[in-house]
Amino acid sequence: MYALFDDAGKFLAGRVMSEADSSMQIELDSGKRVKVKSANVLLRFDKPQPAELMAAAQARAAEIDLDLAWEFAPEGEFGFADLARDYFDAKAGPELQAAALLRLFEAPHYFRRAGKGQFKKAPEEIVKAALLAIERKRQQALQIEEWAAELVAGRCPGPVQEQLYKILFKPDKNAPEYKAVVEAAKKGQRAPLDLLKSAGAIASPYQFHWRRFLFDQFPKGTGFPPLQAPAIKEALPRAEVQAFSIDDSATTEIDDALSVQGLGSGTVVFGIHIAAPGLALLPDSPVDKVARERLSTVYMPGWKLTMLPDEVVQAYTLTEGRDCPAVSLYVSFDEATLAVKETRTALESVPIAANLRHDKLDAVVTEASLTGESPADYPFATELAFTFRLARHLKAARELVRGKPENFNRPDYNFRLERDGAAPVTEPDGSETVHITERRRGAPLDLIVSEAMILANSTWGGWLGELGVPGIYRSQASLAPGVKVRMGTKPAPHAGMGVAQYTWATSPLRRYVDLVNQWQIIACARHGRTAALAAPFKPKDATLFSVISGFDGAYSAYNGFQSGIERYWALRWIEQQGLTELDAAVMKDGLVRSDHLPLVFRALGTESLPRNAHVRVRITGIDLLTLDLHASLAARLDDEPAPEDGAEAEAEGDEPAAGVLTLAIDLADTPDTAATPAAAG
Repeated sequence: MYALFDDAGKFLAGRVMSEADSSMQIELDSGKRVKVKSANVLLRFDKPQPAELMAAAQARAAEIDLDLAWEFAPEGEFGFADLARDYFDAKAGPELQAAALLRLFEAPHYFRRAGKGQFKKAPEEIVKAALLAIERKRQQALQIEEWAAELVAGRCPGPVQEQLYKILFKPDKNAPEYKAVVEAAKKGQRAPLDLLKSAGAIASPYQFHWRRFLFDQFPKGTGFPPLQAPAIKEALPRAEVQAFSIDDSATTEIDDALSVQGLGSGTVVFGIHIAAPGLALLPDSPVDKVARERLSTVYMPGWKLTMLPDEVVQAYTLTEGRDCPAVSLYVSFDEATLAVKETRTALESVPIAANLRHDKLDAVVTEASLTGESPADYPFATELAFTFRLARHLKAARELVRGKPENFNRPDYNFRLERDGAAPVTEPDGSETVHITERRRGAPLDLIVSEAMILANSTWGGWLGELGVPGIYRSQASLAPGVKVRMGTKPAPHAGMGVAQYTWATSPLRRYVDLVNQWQIIACARHGRTAALAAPFKPKDATLFSVISGFDGAYSAYNGFQSGIERYWALRWIEQQGLTELDAAVMKDGLVRSDHLPLVFRALGTESLPRNAHVRVRITGIDLLTLDLHASLAARLDDEPAPEDGAEAEAEGDEPAAGVLTLAIDLADTPDTAATPAAAG
């Protein structure tokens, strides 16, 4: 005797070797013997052989019309043998009964399982819904196959094009568009990115990088909701100063200005004036919500996405020719020794006499002119001479604490884009002509601005701590390799800066952290010793930690994108110039740094050369999609490498961008200076 039984939803048949009250020993065709509960035995038969029965049952099961079987089935519960007799023949044997069992079991949308070998037909509306779903699935499978065929043939279907960035970076693996790309990649035996590129889905490498960034960071678009800049209601005293700002010509968010009073009197009052949106904007206001969502302005060559809408920025920016609300720090110095005598903070209206532009003045505001070695024919020459002297003094004092000097041996780079011979006034599309110029780091105007901002940020940071008012600080425990800059709510030393504490509070129009700190500073200016009770954010306020977490992530992503898109334009410059060779310095492990471009890349043949060896490399290929520059050693240009400057030792972030999926992120902690990419306007 033979038996067909249910083994966890799989039907098997074999010879019955022995039988007890509640179980059987059954031998399968493979020779394996299994113990089966009697309740799981669904059919007993004497012939045909088990293998023959299963083969015949599977063949006859395919012939059963499910719609017709559903019509024949009774309303209540029934057994598979009953259906076989109703559907095939009243004398339906084991093969037909087994066929009915297999067919019923594989059609749960028609027949619900009611027990071992028992079924009940599904309601008509359930059957119709299930059939519609099955048909949709079939049609989807056909669509996936069609799209995959198009991709393999070098054409990109519209729906795949529309979902391109989602497919590549945040895929829904159940979406038909994603499945089509996977299927096409398998059929074409190509990487998905290469497949999509050849199919025309990625027509512009620049747009690919740009749209990918927007997809990641601005999924709702870059536009602003309708917003109005709130007016500052309190009457502010007018400062008796003539302040001037120092920025790039493209800067619209002018956050800071300087003033100098008392020259020749023995005591000089140095003023640092910061735009004061915090006097009008309130936490959780509509404008604040927009700023907190963006967290920072995003910079890139030829374009930027501001943290605040332009109409809001223009209400508070320090524009020349008008009196502007400001949070001012006044530091009184002994004119001879530059020792600090006094500091005070004021909320006031500051006359902005001039917006100086360093790109127009760098050539004339030189160290020689500032120190009296050459004529100084430019605005605020006397004030700039004092601020330069002060900046060098402040820098030397910081370096003493820091334990070693700050050396700026690498240049900064300015990117300028042109379209049809004129600077573009709209968002770049990647086809522009790019001009890259070097700018020496630590130039006099940069030094003046950066030291002034460090002075303000460290002074205000200490003041917040004295009054028990929390702020957002940046700290670094030491200059040891691998010790990173951290953000927190309590003052702590910043070894990299060489200061006892350091906040970001001097760019409230461009960084949300600065706006938050400005609210706290304003509370201190208004309330003094009771400021901790009046400040918007109290000690251990969860909002501050939330801001730190969100800002860290967004700022890293923004800087990473800026680094990657500048790399794109550097590679485009090489293409536009038709260069075949570059001079570079060896770093480590086959990495080299270009002498005159912001590029770190791998060059074959340099792996065994010593650090700082000077070489010429031959360009063998450029991939604007992966941002790779392929090169090999052409010649050694020196016999011995120059001695390494410890201050310029390579750190994290020197690895080149290794493809579009892993753009390098380097959150460098730099003071506010017009030459700093993340701070430049």
